[in-house]
Amino acid sequence: MKIKVLESGCEQVVHSGGVPAHETVQAWFKPAAVGFIDPPTRHLFFTGKGGVGKTSLSTAAALTLADAGRQVLLVSTDAASNLDEMLGIELRNTPVPVPGAPGLSVLNIDPSQAAESYRLRVLAQMGARASAEELATVREQLSGACTTEIASFDEFSSLLAGGAEPWDHVVFDTAPTGHTLRLLSLPKAWTGFLDGNDRGASCLGPHSGLKMQEARFKAALEALSDATKTTVILVTRPDQGAIAEAARTSDELHALGLHNQRLVVNGVFHASERTDAVACAIEAWGQQALDAMPASLRALPQDRVPLRAFDTVGLPALRALLTAGAGPATSPPTPVPAPDEQLAGLDVLADELAADGHGLIMVMGKGGVGKTTVAAALALGLVQRGKTVHLSTTDPAAHLAGTLSADVPGLHVSRIDPKVETQRYIDKIMAARSPGLDAAGQALLLEDLQSPCTEEVAVFHAFSRIVSDARSAFVVLDTAPTGHSMLLMDATGAYHRQMTREFEGRATARVVTPLMRLQDAAYTKIILVTLPEATPVSQAAALQEDLRRARIEPYAWVLNKSVLAAGTRDPLLAARLAGERKQMERMAQGVAKRIFTLAWLTVPPIGQVELSKLVARRVQPSAAHA
Repeated sequence: MKIKVLESGCEQVVHSGGVPAHETVQAWFKPAAVGFIDPPTRHLFFTGKGGVGKTSLSTAAALTLADAGRQVLLVSTDAASNLDEMLGIELRNTPVPVPGAPGLSVLNIDPSQAAESYRLRVLAQMGARASAEELATVREQLSGACTTEIASFDEFSSLLAGGAEPWDHVVFDTAPTGHTLRLLSLPKAWTGFLDGNDRGASCLGPHSGLKMQEARFKAALEALSDATKTTVILVTRPDQGAIAEAARTSDELHALGLHNQRLVVNGVFHASERTDAVACAIEAWGQQALDAMPASLRALPQDRVPLRAFDTVGLPALRALLTAGAGPATSPPTPVPAPDEQLAGLDVLADELAADGHGLIMVMGKGGVGKTTVAAALALGLVQRGKTVHLSTTDPAAHLAGTLSADVPGLHVSRIDPKVETQRYIDKIMAARSPGLDAAGQALLLEDLQSPCTEEVAVFHAFSRIVSDARSAFVVLDTAPTGHSMLLMDATGAYHRQMTREFEGRATARVVTPLMRLQDAAYTKIILVTLPEATPVSQAAALQEDLRRARIEPYAWVLNKSVLAAGTRDPLLAARLAGERKQMERMAQGVAKRIFTLAWLTVPPIGQVELSKLVARRVQPSAAHA
């Protein structure tokens, strides 16, 4: 396959047979097919990379089934869910009917509430004879992020194991893949840990209490693996990175015994204006990504949903998503001007960051908004400006290697690998404590350290080491999607509180915790990345409020995939521009203190050359929006 530039300036894919893409477009661009609900299984489980449209598609599927007269429960397992904004209702930890959609109810598995409910159940199992000290000890053990994860899965499992009888269908809108795969692997990890081990306690409480959950976890995984009961729907976009992650996810789901998979490609774009270089490039790169799809994904049953001109907010838009119509009525698109030269880009942001000499730069946001791209580009921008940089990631899905794809002098790239960090932590503790223990004591210590909860502690320690590296150099940290990152922030806060208690009253003690470094604006700069759409902006604003409650103030926002900054005449993209303008006005009116933009690019920002273009110094850089 190769790219051919036609006289019109429109890049198009040419197949081996020499047929231009626009002549074969109907072979790959189809009206939305809804094979994943024709016929539907009892459980529909949507998963995929952040930002691919899981929530929109799962909600549209649930709404379609409810409109057909079925009783449907839509369940969100994402700590950063935006179902409330999509449906205009307040989410709760109990099913809530959706006004205007008879038969449809929504349940949000809130991690904090799930964890508290789990704690109360474990404490109740201890009985009336438990002392106040024993109860306090167990509650402390149940205070970590690992407890929150398994408690969320406990709620999720109960629905699969017979707890959703009033409904004909249960539709699951899951967290981004790295987090979801970790949750799905937890029952197997805990089963292995608990086999033959019914003594002692862990960060999930007494082992005897955990044993009671095994039957439920087993029933849940059996239901997920049963093709007559469950369809696992992998959602992707016509994007190389998203498709590659879908392939990895598919393989990992197969390894967990979930073979009943189906693929949905969301946001497939076909340019209407054939002389529009931006629109044609987007179409061409989308088709190239689809043509290069791995054989394992190509073998799956597949549906394709076109890119829509409207945001999927509200029942009319959601109902239109899976139909072939034009969608809900909208006002005519406003004319698109030339790219706005007043929009500051990443080059200006890199200039500002480099002026500090060293420090921690944390790139945060919802999954799929482009955090990895922004983090890698800023790291390269700092290297271009003569700085030494450590670029790392806390994301279990770890996309940095695929985005950068080459070694760069002056840039050290790493990742916090949970498995590697856990083994490193176990080895460290065993080396420190084993000399004072006999063989039986060493065996018991190793057994306890092999608890899945050890991973939480190990990852936090690795995160703390990387944060401290910014004392003498630049550290750019690409974080996991919002929900998973907030669990890490919770662990950071818990450690800070523990250290504060231990050193309270010691006049000579000078403790600097990771949280204190994050709160120091001279040491840490938080960059929030979002897309020019209602839901991502709302989620970035919610994340900003969470950070402010922890006394961490974001430094700037980056608006990614800006149509305004790219310039286009395509009718569909122009229709989306009206929504972008609205979100930019919203951001500028008090939501974001500083805004930098990254245009919707005609060439994927993969590799050193393309990423470097995003941060290359301009002759007269413009100032950022105040």
